[in-house]
Amino acid sequence: MKRGLQFLLLLISLTAFAQKENVDTAQVVIPNRYNSVDAQTKPYVIMISTDGFRYDYAKKYNAQNLLQLSGEGVQAKAMIPSYPSITFPNHWSLVTGLYPSHHGLIDNFFYDYKRKETYAMSNKKNAEDGSWYGGTPLWGLAEKQGMLAASLMWVGSASDAGGMRPTYYYPYHEKFTPSEKVDKVVNWLKLPMDKRPHFISLYFPEVDGSGHHFGPDTRETEDAVHLIDKAVGDLVQKVHDLGLNNVNFVFVSDHGMIKVDGGAPLEIPAMLFNKDQFDFYNSQTLLRVYVKNPDEVKAVYKQLAAEKTDDYEVYLDKKLPKYLHFATRDDRYNRIGQILLIPKAPKIFLEKGKKTSVGKHGYNPKTVPEMKATFYAWGPVFKNNLVIDEFSNVNVYPLVADVLGLKIDQHVDGKLKVLKQVLKK
Repeated sequence: MKRGLQFLLLLISLTAFAQKENVDTAQVVIPNRYNSVDAQTKPYVIMISTDGFRYDYAKKYNAQNLLQLSGEGVQAKAMIPSYPSITFPNHWSLVTGLYPSHHGLIDNFFYDYKRKETYAMSNKKNAEDGSWYGGTPLWGLAEKQGMLAASLMWVGSASDAGGMRPTYYYPYHEKFTPSEKVDKVVNWLKLPMDKRPHFISLYFPEVDGSGHHFGPDTRETEDAVHLIDKAVGDLVQKVHDLGLNNVNFVFVSDHGMIKVDGGAPLEIPAMLFNKDQFDFYNSQTLLRVYVKNPDEVKAVYKQLAAEKTDDYEVYLDKKLPKYLHFATRDDRYNRIGQILLIPKAPKIFLEKGKKTSVGKHGYNPKTVPEMKATFYAWGPVFKNNLVIDEFSNVNVYPLVADVLGLKIDQHVDGKLKVLKQVLKK
């Protein structure tokens, strides 16, 4: 494990969205909250996200605990991320049941033209301001119905999105090791029944960090997978030792990872650098263009389409394939832009003088299988030895809500019928 520990220390300094400022590592506890009598009778769900854990990593790197636990429970052949297949949008889709265009986190970085403000995932003020986030997250749904919830570093969990923070949470930082996070979850489950959270969301960034910095097919990424696999195994054993009945686990990821062609990146069309006419937002695997004069959109699109190479596609936003749910008709917050330039994997757009990482994500998971994510589930409510087909990640929300006995009181994109088959009842 020495190599794994050294690798972890490296990741803490390198992870893509580590915050630069000093952060408070203390837990936040909302006072005077208690489980209702009814909530105390409900099951427990520990929902674990391992960022960037590609759908094939467990088998590829022989993650023994995850393979055994999912083999005894439920495993999907893959889970399809929402588009674009990046971190913040997909973590919020997992806990709200909404596509990014419907919940508003359409990218890790974006500009809201109505608010006249920029959202950046690394900005603590943004991250903890619930007005940026649409939908009701699972912890908010639970709290509103008298069930306590807790979160360790999940996207948006330090905000008041949906009206209520979880009773127990930590502002985002990367100072805790996976084993320390495991102990904090176990400590929550040791609380008295009226103070014990029934929904816990837990986040691990290490596998994503290794995939970005070293690539998905490296010893470093294998080490990261084993690091998290051990943490999950330890968590399951420690929860078992508590003797609690009906603790269930849902293990997910937000997206996959692919090695990109950073040595020969695509050039951003020169015309887009005219700031009087355009704003553009480049996540390297997706370039979104906002045309300041709406009357010029069609002409700009035609020019961009005429100049494009075989290495990328140009779409009018409203013409994007419907199954991506990322077109004008879906854009409830007007944050996407009118024209999209989409590289063909492993190509990326890169401004001159800027650097990129070895591995990336964000591509269409329907055409780039390396973007596919992971879904495993095990525990008393889940069927045994069941393998299911691929499904969209927005369907996790109604599944978890159903296990917890929560009523969904607003429209969501996910449907319980998609995953109802994984439950014993």
